[in-house]
This record gives sequence, C-alpha cells and structure tokens, in this order.
Amino acid sequence: MRARIYQPARSAMQSGMGKTQDWVLEFAPAEARDIDPLMGWTSSKDMPSQVRLRFPTKDAALDYAEAHGLEVQIQPPHPRKPNIRPQGYGDNFSTTRKTPWTH
Repeated sequence: MRARIYQPARSAMQSGMGKTQDWVLEFAPAEARDIDPLMGWTSSKDMPSQVRLRFPTKDAALDYAEAHGLEVQIQPPHPRKPNIRPQGYGDNFSTTRKTPWTH
C-alpha cells in the first residue's frame, strides 16, 4: 500500500501557523471514485484513502510506515517566509511617529 508523508501548509483562512507543525501520513487512493446514480454524490469503497494520521515528527511517521510495511513518498516541507516588520506592529501607535497613522 502506498502513502505519502508531508507537513501541511497553513490554510488560507488563518494567518497563524496552527496545525502545520505536525507531519501527516496520508494513504494514496487504491481505486477511482464512483458517482452515485441516484443522488449524484461521489463515493468510494476505499477506506484507507479517507484516513489521515498525524505525527509529531517525520521520523515517527517513517517508523509507523516501516512497522506496517507501507511504501512511502516523502514531500519536503515548504518553509514559510518570515514577515518581519522593521519597527513592528506597535510602531503604528507610537507617540514619536512622524506622520499620523490612518486606516
């Protein structure tokens, strides 16, 4: 059975780095999805493709994959570029600011 190990990127709906420090082991789909003729929903009888396991480190995910005989593909993480302001957020409200701060 094939799986991939990756570190998820942050969601577009959040500005922080929550839920991006863990490593995820996700199984590859073994069969194609089917369209239900009555309701039109997509479905699959492939249960492992619905499972995502979270691990604190990449080594823990690799140990799990080796213990269960999984063929894994590791995707390296894409580090986030730091957003460093020269004076920081507090400078917006500084009393020594040269120009008034407006919205």
